[in-house]
Amino acid sequence: MADSGGSGRGPPCPGAAAALRRWEQLRRRAAAAAPWARGLLAVAAGLGLFYAVLRVPLRLRDGLAAVTVFLSTLTPKFYFALTVTSSFISGLIFVFEWWHFRKYGTSFIEQVSVSHLRPLIGGAENSPPATASFSAGENETSRQNMPECKVWRNPLNLFRGAEYSRYMWVTGKEPLTYYDMNLSAQDHQNFFTCDTDALRPSDTVMQKAWRERNPQARIKAAYQALELNNDCATAYVLLAEEEATTIVDAEKYFKQALKAGEMIYRKSQNCHSQSPQHEAQLRRDTNVLVYVKRRLAMCARKLGRIREAVKMMRDLMKEFPLLSMLNIHENLLEALLELQAYADVQAVLAKYDDISLPKSAAICYTAALLKARAVSERFSPETASKRGLSTAEINAVEAIHRAVEFNPHVPKYLLEMKSLVLPPEHILKRGDSEAVAYAFFHLQHWKRIEGALNLLHCTWEGTFRMIPYPLEKGHLFYPYPSCTETADRELLPTFHEVSVYPQKELPFFIHFTAGLCSFSAMLALLTHQFPELMVIFAKAVSIISWPIKSPELSMNHLF
Repeated sequence: MADSGGSGRGPPCPGAAAALRRWEQLRRRAAAAAPWARGLLAVAAGLGLFYAVLRVPLRLRDGLAAVTVFLSTLTPKFYFALTVTSSFISGLIFVFEWWHFRKYGTSFIEQVSVSHLRPLIGGAENSPPATASFSAGENETSRQNMPECKVWRNPLNLFRGAEYSRYMWVTGKEPLTYYDMNLSAQDHQNFFTCDTDALRPSDTVMQKAWRERNPQARIKAAYQALELNNDCATAYVLLAEEEATTIVDAEKYFKQALKAGEMIYRKSQNCHSQSPQHEAQLRRDTNVLVYVKRRLAMCARKLGRIREAVKMMRDLMKEFPLLSMLNIHENLLEALLELQAYADVQAVLAKYDDISLPKSAAICYTAALLKARAVSERFSPETASKRGLSTAEINAVEAIHRAVEFNPHVPKYLLEMKSLVLPPEHILKRGDSEAVAYAFFHLQHWKRIEGALNLLHCTWEGTFRMIPYPLEKGHLFYPYPSCTETADRELLPTFHEVSVYPQKELPFFIHFTAGLCSFSAMLALLTHQFPELMVIFAKAVSIISWPIKSPELSMNHLF
């Protein structure tokens, strides 16, 4: 009874214990094996399982024979429908690939394969730490040697209410992107606000106004600020930029802003040394005063009072010489070119076209224009090919090559090979946005000089022979940045075709789908015109693809 009622287990069987020990040894050996050996064993086991399980049910030879018999019974109509469908589907894929490449600059199939399929097949493995550290150091070195794609405020940006809005009313197209307007909102907050705004109710209202996305809400807030303080300069600035529908109205608002801004600026000068808060307020009031004077000079330029505009710009540059980063000299260059005061233009270039100062399309192409002016009237490519280039012509061609290397997008707009749009409020130097902004204002100056565009047309493409790999090595400037296309697509409106440099080659899948579509369409046409011959051709292909060892089946298939 005691034995039958006990719950303890008896000693294990000696054979079972030996089997367990052998299994444990095999498991440890497998765990200690190399990864490639385990992978090889897994592949071998999978192939063996596939052969053992599917060999009998599938009967591959019989299946191939059945497929051959099925193909022999198909009619020409089936082959015609098959080729037409294949051509239609491959054509749709080709059109979609082409659209995706034109819009985003990449192949959709390649993008999907890299981002989704490659991780599944083990292509996206983690890099070793040493490689990662080397790459980081190499990237840091390249960042030090190459300038980043920095977005700049457009020195010649238009007025929202008087120019951008009127364009939208006429065409129904939005000339500014959300990204561009968001950058402007950040600029306004940096220029026109400071920490002491909370002490003045009108400035507190304007601080909220610059953050508003709705234009009507911003205008309403500006009027509220003027009710609290009739001398609120930033409120007049906002109304001049966004509510005024003509340049004349904008100039009236800016004159009121100038009167209020000068008064506030003098007060800030008297007490700026009292505390850091007063210094910040002086910087803000200085920004407001410089912005207002510059916009007043631009209003005078647009209204035809060019000499007055030139004087205002010169006075502004003398009064605030440390604010050269605002690029007021580019406004001055454009106004002087309109006056055809080329000696004054050369004097401005002598000061700002310096190796230590940042370049721009306005600097480089204006320098090229002045040198082209000296020889363009008598320049002829036929004569130059016979007698060679003179020293002045060589200097002009080198200046054009220098300008084209800095921004290769400009010549197509100057030569009217591409249509212009309104320039954005921000530009990317060396990018398409800068080219649009430059050509929009300076095309007339190139047209005014006889032969300048002809000289540009004959020589600008020679630049690319000197820099065959512009993304890797430049000639006079840094290598061309590869990030311009992405930034320009954010700055320029969607209806504008962004210029890309260097031109990208068509992806493989566009060529493949185009060839597949053409081949399928040709087969469909041949099947429609010669149905019997195409059926015989299809049967012959099926015989070559699936050879049949049964003589009877082969004879039935052929006859």
